[in-house]
Amino acid sequence: MSKSQANGKGKWGKSSPWRSLNWQLVFLAILPLTVLLLGLTFGSLTVHNHAMRTLVGERDARAVRVAAEALDEQISHRILAVRSLAQLSEGTNPGDIERTLASSDYLLSEFDQGVALFTADGVLRAALGEQALWENLELQAAAGVAELLADPAGATNISRVAAESAQSEPLMLVLAVSPGRTWVAAGVFSSAQMVRHTLADTFSDGMQTMVFVIDADRIVHFQSGEISAQHPMGGHPGVSEALAGKAGTAYMMVGKEEHVIAYSPIPQVGWALVFEEPWETVSTPTLQASQLTPLTLVPVLIGALFALWFGARQIVRPLQMLEERTAQLAWGDFKAIEEPVGGIEEIRHLQDELVRMAGKVQAAQQSLHGYIGAITAAQEDERRRLARELHDDTIQALIALKQRVQLAQLRMSGPDSESAALKEIVALTEQTIDNLRRLTRALRPIYLEDLGLVTALEMLAKETGLALNIPVVFERTGTEKRLDPALELALYRMAQEAFSNIARHAQANQAGMRVTFTDTNLILAVRDNGKGFLLPKNPAEFTHSGHYGLLGMRERAELIGARLEINSRPGQGTELVIDFSLPDLHISNK
Repeated sequence: MSKSQANGKGKWGKSSPWRSLNWQLVFLAILPLTVLLLGLTFGSLTVHNHAMRTLVGERDARAVRVAAEALDEQISHRILAVRSLAQLSEGTNPGDIERTLASSDYLLSEFDQGVALFTADGVLRAALGEQALWENLELQAAAGVAELLADPAGATNISRVAAESAQSEPLMLVLAVSPGRTWVAAGVFSSAQMVRHTLADTFSDGMQTMVFVIDADRIVHFQSGEISAQHPMGGHPGVSEALAGKAGTAYMMVGKEEHVIAYSPIPQVGWALVFEEPWETVSTPTLQASQLTPLTLVPVLIGALFALWFGARQIVRPLQMLEERTAQLAWGDFKAIEEPVGGIEEIRHLQDELVRMAGKVQAAQQSLHGYIGAITAAQEDERRRLARELHDDTIQALIALKQRVQLAQLRMSGPDSESAALKEIVALTEQTIDNLRRLTRALRPIYLEDLGLVTALEMLAKETGLALNIPVVFERTGTEKRLDPALELALYRMAQEAFSNIARHAQANQAGMRVTFTDTNLILAVRDNGKGFLLPKNPAEFTHSGHYGLLGMRERAELIGARLEINSRPGQGTELVIDFSLPDLHISNK
């Protein structure tokens, strides 16, 4: 044998490095995971950008909607203020109208261009603020007063003023008629000042942000920031939608940046509020840089993968295998613990100790099985002796007693009290005989000795159904094979214990037994639809949980080499399956 072959490399020892564990680890684990990490990094960056884009759009939409509501509330407040001035002027003499208006000078904080009172004919009677402005507005105000009074249900009116303020900003005129329709109050305010004051805390000024308010005539009442040059103000995205009463978000490419546009209507005056900003500016450079930090984890990932591989191969998996072997050992499979699980030296030492412990447990269990077998045999012998004595002595004596009582009945004539007493004695005697016969059948199943295991089990199922007053279905499959009497008795006792558990604990309304003969096995299954129970994790817990009957069945199964399987869940009934491997030689076939 050459040196390369002795080392296990063969002819590929020098020409192929791919059989090396390191290269296999690199190409089968580290490289795919690294590619996956890179894909996740850049994929998460894309997902993050999309999520940030949506988040900024939703945030701006909420902010614009709240700002539009605030503007609408400011306009409603001014309409109410003019209406209160009109109500205050009701019943005022023309000579006192200036005094009435002067007492309402607090309204100048809302109407920065002034307030005034007009007659029903549209004649200006008193004004606070710039007189020249009111003189210029007298004709427009008179037309508004006439339009307002022409509508019987009209109370207020708001419209844009033809003139502008000193800062060339649009002005708004609010008119309100008094209850008696004798006076009309008026107020003029700068819409730009109102919007600027209302939005001061909502939108911050910036080089890349823009907000404006526009009306249905495409007149801009307020603008902050530079509007995109690719769209005129009236045709800006979101304007038509907001003027139509809709609120929402739109996106628009401006150069290489994508801008988010949030818009909302101002219903009171039919205006549109539009806000625009590049959403990428919300994502700070620190946040963008932090998205690439997973790339620095590649070396750490490689080391962690190697440590994970070593731990999984040399520690975790051997411990899992050892746990499985130990679980099989708990259920009586002593050979399973002897199969090597590998791993680090400490795990191998632990397995060696478990193997030695299993050997001692197996030896102790074999001794215990011999002792239990002797006790069981003695118990069965005592049962047979007791059943024989009850049948040969006690039952025969009771039968003789019954016959003599019946003879005494025949000698008596008439339905007297003594004849009735004798009838009662006969009935009690018959009941006692039936009870003793049932007891002797339980102690010594005569059907088992005379007719075989299947017939005895069928009679047991019928008697259990009669005793519990529930249907017990008996099924047989395959050709019956007679076994050694000790084996048949052990199987019968296990079935008897299963029905006893159903009677005492299951609270079932239906049960069944199935006996299946194959060429190599006898399978006996007893089931019910009772309340079920939570099966202990290992047989050692049967005693602590009070399942003494199951413990006895398991001991009997181990004595004859059968496998006992228990399937039960709370509320889903219970099934006990006894799987017994038939010996090569059996007594007879039926």
